[in-house]
Amino acid sequence: MPNTSSPFDLSGHVAIITGGNRGIGRSIALGMARAGAAIAVLARNKEKNKQVLAELKEIGVPSMALHLDVTARETLSEAIDAVKADLGRIDILVNNAGSVSVTGGILNESPEVWDITMATHLDATFLLSKYAAASMVKQNSGKIINLASMYSYFGAKLVPSYGAAKGGIVQLTKAMAVELATHNIQVNAIAPGWIVTELTELVRESPDYIEFNKMILARTPAARWGEADDIAGAAVFLASSASDFITGITLPVDGGYSVC
Repeated sequence: MPNTSSPFDLSGHVAIITGGNRGIGRSIALGMARAGAAIAVLARNKEKNKQVLAELKEIGVPSMALHLDVTARETLSEAIDAVKADLGRIDILVNNAGSVSVTGGILNESPEVWDITMATHLDATFLLSKYAAASMVKQNSGKIINLASMYSYFGAKLVPSYGAAKGGIVQLTKAMAVELATHNIQVNAIAPGWIVTELTELVRESPDYIEFNKMILARTPAARWGEADDIAGAAVFLASSASDFITGITLPVDGGYSVC
């Protein structure tokens, strides 16, 4: 990575954020743009892509939004090539795209839910990292940031496929970090706590989850739900030269939830 006046300056860098048109992904995209990075958002919803692209243009960085379903594995290599063709290079990859189905456990969960969850979280992270890393190796620099979860560590009885996929993200992060370190590529993960997004709306709003919501707040020393912008700062740090000697870690951003 080039030296800059600030270790958190991402000017001259190109960042890809999957699922970057809403929630945590959108906040990461905007946060990296404010730090100076050119941004490529890869996500499914075309209307939301247009909205985030307008926000990026307002910040004033080179940007693009590409319609992409990360479960369509035959399109992933082409998407990486499209970003390089449009923005010139790839310095940062954020594997953020995700989904969750509350099935209640393995007795209720279908093989189809298992397969789509694995494809969205684990398979896409593996393949996009593989394709982006091939480009990063040639320039002898790069940052890969994967989105893990509190359920990478705790039992996820209501969402077993999600927990299994997020647990796999932690191990894949470590494996890639060891392999790619000699190429000056750092690979790390972020494990968000309970964050206000569309995916957590059920837990926050449904009367069926009142007691569960109380448990979350009681266990979180910060005594609040996190905001998507709380994750953006950690992502900018891991994308910047300030983290050049950090690789293979999973950073909790959870208000203290995981230490209680």
